[in-house]
Amino acid sequence: MIWFKSCYAMEDIGVANIRSIDMNLLCVFDALFDERSVTRAAGRLSVTQPTVSGMLQRLRLAFSDQLFVRSSHGILPTPRAEALAGPIKDLLANAQLLVREEDFDPAAAEGTIKLCGSDYLQHAVITPLIKELRQRAPKLKALVSPRPASGVADLMARGEIDLCFSLRELADPDLPSRLLYRDRYLCVARKQHPLKARRISIKQLCAFDHILVDPTGRSLLGPIDGVLAGLGQRRRVAAAVPSFHVLFELLNSDDFIAFVPERLVRNARYGIRIFDPSLTIPPLEVIANWHPRVSGDTRHKWLREILVEVTGAQ
Repeated sequence: MIWFKSCYAMEDIGVANIRSIDMNLLCVFDALFDERSVTRAAGRLSVTQPTVSGMLQRLRLAFSDQLFVRSSHGILPTPRAEALAGPIKDLLANAQLLVREEDFDPAAAEGTIKLCGSDYLQHAVITPLIKELRQRAPKLKALVSPRPASGVADLMARGEIDLCFSLRELADPDLPSRLLYRDRYLCVARKQHPLKARRISIKQLCAFDHILVDPTGRSLLGPIDGVLAGLGQRRRVAAAVPSFHVLFELLNSDDFIAFVPERLVRNARYGIRIFDPSLTIPPLEVIANWHPRVSGDTRHKWLREILVEVTGAQ
């Protein structure tokens, strides 16, 4: 039995001032009515017998009736108690629903899961997630959008985004989060590129034009430029494009060099060569964010568990 500290209106059982009655008293009434014994009621509620006796006195005052009278076989309910028993049991059952965690059945679940992330994360995270959802929750729909440049927390608060995937440096530190995995950058070029050796020098790296992805369309710099600057080197970025799809199209059209996340090219046939430029590049840390209002939601908790499975999160 759950003990409640809240009070609820219960006009249908004829109580003049129900707001003054602790819900715990109704739990005691229900136990007494079922057990017909103060001792057994105390055991059922995991409290002492004097506690139940004291709460019975409060019940009598609240309902202006004896409610239960002693007999040779325990206690017997009065007609007033008989009339109250059904409504009180219904009220307690409904109150249990308010505090019981909602069951979630993936196979029967309906609705729309709203996800956002860059095209890299749509490929590396969202695509395998949707594939898994199709197997486990076929009635759920997925709505995928690019990660907005700002306002993610507000969109989540309004229910317009359920999960947002981003690199750690772009993630909102004020939102609940989970590190999904760490990725690394690979240096790539088309197969017909003039560089033949797998291991190349920084001088060779900087001798060719580069392309990178910048979804904002505002910068020709990326994390690689910071690493090169620390070595007193500089590359020439010929183009910054909004997506990796465009990057690979350009990469195969000319002797460009690019740095791309490993998961983006894993098991993919882009017709590229991979080089080792002997650079120490910080890894990419991929984060999932959600809003605190859904942290305890059963459907959302299940979704995050599936996410951990498909990304290999530790």
